[in-house]
Amino acid sequence: MILPIQQFEEVRQLIRRTHYQTLQFANATLSTLYWQVGLYLSDRVANDGWGKAVVLELSHYIAQKEPEIQGFSDKNLWRMKQFYEAYRADPELQSLARQVSWTHNLLVFSKTKSKVERIFYLNLAIQERLGKRDLERQINTGVFERTRLADSKLSPVVRVLPQDITNVFKDTYVFEFLHLPTPYSESDLQRGLVRHLKQFILELGNDFTFVSEAFRLQVGSKDFEIDLLFFHRELRCLVAIELKIEDFKPDHIGQINFYLEALDRDVRKPHENPSIGLLLCKSKDDEIVEYAMSRQLSPTLVADYETKLIDKKLLKNKLHDWFIPKL
Repeated sequence: MILPIQQFEEVRQLIRRTHYQTLQFANATLSTLYWQVGLYLSDRVANDGWGKAVVLELSHYIAQKEPEIQGFSDKNLWRMKQFYEAYRADPELQSLARQVSWTHNLLVFSKTKSKVERIFYLNLAIQERLGKRDLERQINTGVFERTRLADSKLSPVVRVLPQDITNVFKDTYVFEFLHLPTPYSESDLQRGLVRHLKQFILELGNDFTFVSEAFRLQVGSKDFEIDLLFFHRELRCLVAIELKIEDFKPDHIGQINFYLEALDRDVRKPHENPSIGLLLCKSKDDEIVEYAMSRQLSPTLVADYETKLIDKKLLKNKLHDWFIPKL
């Protein structure tokens, strides 16, 4: 007897949920252990004068007495101390740290400094179930800074949408995985993003579900095409992405507004929220964007993109400068 695929899928999902819950339990147990070891070492260093020689001797002792247990080299023992000291004063960080692996924790507390940044990346790793490599990529490309900048520039119309879109979009998108020819066209950019869809969705966010490229709209007697169409599961809405290999121009807004109106009238389902537009330009002047969007009633966001990695120091400086009060 051949069982329906749906029944197979139910079994697979059961296995997947249980496997994920087991990993979460293991992560919490190990994180608690490393926390306790870090606490012990922090206390010994502070009160008994333990130094590098003693910690090295401790690692040798553990390896001799418990040869089947790995992960307690002198370097890792010092990391456990750092882990404890970085999070000891913050219950929120402690709670999040127990939900990810030790490798994830190492990445976050070694590559970030502020509490808000650490909370951001720990939540990102949990919500999007990021592996080590993907989390490292997100940190190295400054997703925190790029997301914070986007949130600070949301237009009034977007801020009053029925769904909360903070932490969803970015001010700049990084497509270092494309390896585009020089020069390249909008078609090259579109095809490249679709060809590298896995990396593109990692950059967009895992709640984005690909619908179509060159999505056709028929209005009156004419056909139009949206470059890329996605659906966002959390926001429960269609997201139309228009690609421009030139600088942002105010008249770009009229085009994407037209597409959003057509989507909401002819494509959007009754239970879905209004569609959102994302205009991706080669570059943008924030003041021109602000002027162009000030009287718009359409939920559109404007971002630029880079085809190479951005220096994180530049992103941090940009974020810092943006939040300095204007005199």
